Amino acid sequence: MLTTQGPGGILSCICRFSLGTELSFVTCGSVIKLLNVKHNVRLHSHDVRYGSGSGQQSVTGVTAVEDSNSYWSIRGTRDAMCHRGTPVKCGQAIRLTHVNTGRNLHSHYFSSPLSSNQEVSAFGEEGEGDHLDEWTVHCSGSVWKREEAIRLRHKATDVLLSVTGEQYGRPIHGQMEVHGMSSPSQHSLWKAMEGIFMKPSEMPAGGQDYSHTHTEF
Repeated sequence: MLTTQGPGGILSCICRFSLGTELSFVTCGSVIKLLNVKHNVRLHSHDVRYGSGSGQQSVTGVTAVEDSNSYWSIRGTRDAMCHRGTPVKCGQAIRLTHVNTGRNLHSHYFSSPLSSNQEVSAFGEEGEGDHLDEWTVHCSGSVWKREEAIRLRHKATDVLLSVTGEQYGRPIHGQMEVHGMSSPSQHSLWKAMEGIFMKPSEMPAGGQDYSHTHTEF
């Protein structure tokens, strides 16, 4: 069961930008949506708390493409900076901060409400939580490529961010449960989709300055 909490968020408006696909990799400081490839839902959070388990802000999967509550900012950990515009490396630990509420993608040893797998929540205030907010990017090459399906493994508990199709009823009817699972499968594959992808700030000799590239935001 889920219960609602009061309104809030670090962004009250999401602006729209034109299409741009210059960067072929995902970078630190980017604000993106993540698509679960198997179930065609985007990683989502909102001001709705779990009615069981931790009672923290819930994380779900939604089919809607334009929902602003599906944007996440890619950040470094407390121990390792993630410099704006640098490619995210395979094997790198990152934090994903929910743009509208300022809480980080999080997991811990609570059971998820529907499947009794490991709960995934959003935790912290204004982007600051704890070590349970850290996820390792698992990809095939040296950096996270935008067209590549990747996995996110929770650093502290070793589960993979997953969706297996269980759907909630009211008040978030049709949204899918997001949880952690120990074994890799098609349910734990994610792909970077819409968002703003920050470019490296360095300017090559004789070249022009970089700013950012973006898809529809």
